[in-house]
Amino acid sequence: MAKTKTTFFCQNCGAQSPKWIGKCPACGEWNTYVEEVIQKEEAGKGNWKAIGTREKRASTPKRLSEINFEEMPRTVTHDAELDRVLGGGIVPGSLVLIGGEPGIGKSTLMLQIALSLPKVKVLYVSGEESEAQIKMRAERMAFKSDNCYVLSETNTQQIFQQIEILQPDLLIIDSIQTLHSQYVESAAGSVSQVRECTAELMKFAKETGVPVFLIGHITKDGSIAGPKVLEHMVDTVLQFEGDRHLSYRILRTSKNRFGSTNELGIYEMRAEGLRQVANPSEILLTQREEVLNGVAIGAMLEGNRPLLIEIQSLVSPATYGTPQRSSTGFDAKRLNMLLAVLEKRGGMRLGQQDVFLNVAGGMRVDDPALDLAVCASLVSSYEDSPVPEDICFAGEVGLGGEIRAVNRIENRIAEAEKLGFKRIMVSKYAIKGLDVDKYKIQVIAVSKLEEMYQRLVG
Repeated sequence: MAKTKTTFFCQNCGAQSPKWIGKCPACGEWNTYVEEVIQKEEAGKGNWKAIGTREKRASTPKRLSEINFEEMPRTVTHDAELDRVLGGGIVPGSLVLIGGEPGIGKSTLMLQIALSLPKVKVLYVSGEESEAQIKMRAERMAFKSDNCYVLSETNTQQIFQQIEILQPDLLIIDSIQTLHSQYVESAAGSVSQVRECTAELMKFAKETGVPVFLIGHITKDGSIAGPKVLEHMVDTVLQFEGDRHLSYRILRTSKNRFGSTNELGIYEMRAEGLRQVANPSEILLTQREEVLNGVAIGAMLEGNRPLLIEIQSLVSPATYGTPQRSSTGFDAKRLNMLLAVLEKRGGMRLGQQDVFLNVAGGMRVDDPALDLAVCASLVSSYEDSPVPEDICFAGEVGLGGEIRAVNRIENRIAEAEKLGFKRIMVSKYAIKGLDVDKYKIQVIAVSKLEEMYQRLVG
């Protein structure tokens, strides 16, 4: 009987050590090494045998000029939001990892994609749900497909046997943390199992050209569970975000070898599945019956997509000794900086005021162009003077109180005009060389924070 071999793996980065150590020398994290049982693969035994009679690519070095390159045809789905985030569709042979909180809708999104491709043979492998549970979810959706096959299995070798028989065009794994390989003697979800199973699926995707989607769990801090090497191995990393108590979901990409990492997809969760939101600005703007203090509209960009978003603030005298500074969806440090600029350059006495800031719609934003809208919202709440409903803002605020230009101002102005705004306040440096007369919306150019303050409160 062979002697059992154990080694220690870092749960954060996947580094290996023959003995336990307190601080990982690779990533610097403390107390992340866990002992796991391992077994090396037998000689001549492969984890994945290439399907069909495809010839293996030569392993000899080639000159870059000698390599023949052809643009890979992408599979366009019926989901415009997913296609945008992926960079134009699903790339053949790509390995895509999608993560998110439990119950956020990862499995619903993947099953919806599988059912929306009637001409593509899809194999949906689930290690968490039974076939009956998946059937119940599919019945709620409006999509119907006879080319979607379901397999409830966690052993990778059994999965590959069924793949060889079925010959699918798209493979979905739900989830990677539930799979286990017989060549590694450790529990499913461990560092060695996740790494081995992902390596087998990556080899399968690259040798056959079949795209693979992996659903992944996340940790309590929001990062993908398992070793960090998992995110390095895959081609694309998608993050499905949103509050489970709200109906809207946001699909972001943090890594994409085939497209931009700045794109954004927005969905609305319904009983029959996820609905694409074509115009997210409409859902991010609250429909109000009366004009309220402390509300301003800012024009931001998420990737190539212009959005108008509502900023809400409340400024009130501090009841206790230390004033509170609370921010939801906006960087708290940047809020403190803008408060200091308003006090220094705008003459507002905010030192003894509680300040609460909220970004409507449950979004998290980091576009500096929202600085001007945040300042307008704070001024409105402080002075008890509402911002007119027909105006929005797009500008970055500097430490000297100057209004700085932001990129792609034309897209922001066009989005504001499309949604019916009459005026937009921007930096005067952003409209140099811009023909503002071609827009029906009035473009107000300011250079300093004092000018915005005077226009709002007179």
